[in-house]
Amino acid sequence: MKPHKYILPIIVISQFFCTSLWFAGNGVMYDLMVNFNLKESALGYLTSSVQFGFIGGTLIFAFLSIADRFSPSKVFFVCALFGALFNVCTILDINTYTSILGFRFLTGFFLAGIYPVGMKIAADYYEKGLGKSLSFLVGALVIGTAFPHLLKDIKGALPWEFVLITTSSLAVIGGLLMLLLVPNGPYRKASTTIDLKAIPSVFKKQNFRSAAFGYFGHMWELYSFWAFVPYLLQTYKNLHAETTYSIPLLSFIIIGSGSIGCIIGGYLANRISVKKVAIFALLSSGICCVISPFLFSVQSEIIFFTFLIFWGMVVIADSPLFSTMVAQNAPSALKGTALTIVNCIGFLLTIFSIQLIDKLRLLTDNPSILVALAIGPFLGLVGLMSKGTSNNLETVS
Repeated sequence: MKPHKYILPIIVISQFFCTSLWFAGNGVMYDLMVNFNLKESALGYLTSSVQFGFIGGTLIFAFLSIADRFSPSKVFFVCALFGALFNVCTILDINTYTSILGFRFLTGFFLAGIYPVGMKIAADYYEKGLGKSLSFLVGALVIGTAFPHLLKDIKGALPWEFVLITTSSLAVIGGLLMLLLVPNGPYRKASTTIDLKAIPSVFKKQNFRSAAFGYFGHMWELYSFWAFVPYLLQTYKNLHAETTYSIPLLSFIIIGSGSIGCIIGGYLANRISVKKVAIFALLSSGICCVISPFLFSVQSEIIFFTFLIFWGMVVIADSPLFSTMVAQNAPSALKGTALTIVNCIGFLLTIFSIQLIDKLRLLTDNPSILVALAIGPFLGLVGLMSKGTSNNLETVS
């Protein structure tokens, strides 16, 4: 059964609207620091609190198999509403550092019912060509992640709260679109009970483990890169006093360029193979980690920005490919659980990498700290190319 043509665009738009909640706090980080007297270390902790919330949410969602037992579109809608609510609560005047951390944690918690559930919905509709479908979906996540930076740049004289109010409003709209226009997919196989053995059972297949370990290495690098893009631009600006550019606008362009990388990766995967394209992207981003410190001494802004845009493309291009391999090498009735638990572990790793880079950033302003991000791609490549792994991980055995 071929899904209606509007299904994928609606899923993509809903994902974009709802995932704009993710970095909404980062988009107004300076304003939060000024208005609530936060320390410089707040960048790492506020970013990590969203990740912690997402991890807590994914653990509960996976343990209870929520995305497999209940209508994923309804789960998506409910989580979009609660995510929007806690996101906008960040603007309350009575907030303290602790309450802001709490609201960002709760926003992340309900994102667990948006990002992986959105992928589950796509997998329920697109059994064939799932890689290309997920490339559009992850591309929407990328634009959603970058969008608060663009809102910050274009808000003009509007107060900083505009960014958080806008992202929450979009999330509500995205949830409604999914609820009203995207029913359960034709390939959905509902699970009716809680299976406590579901999580360990999905890791028994070699191909599944290989895809998951590649994804884990990819995640070590991804969110740290995204979180510190404004810092990279500010560092370059400090080293080259003659430069004049908008950090929020360039942050949006660099992070948002990843959507192009996802789409290109999806098309290439259809022509070559999912695994080969994933290896190329992971290797490319790992190389970017290693050579990035040398780019800060380059006098040409164009070369520096082009490098960051390329890095922004390859750092996320493999994400939908890993999700494809995970989804297609998991038991049909446990796709949602498999995607959720792999997301959970991957995001747990992002906390360690974000905190590591943040601590190093506070100790030294030397760009060589970025080399630590290469640990992820290197170990991910080792896992992805481990002995006994099928060359075509997209095929379910």
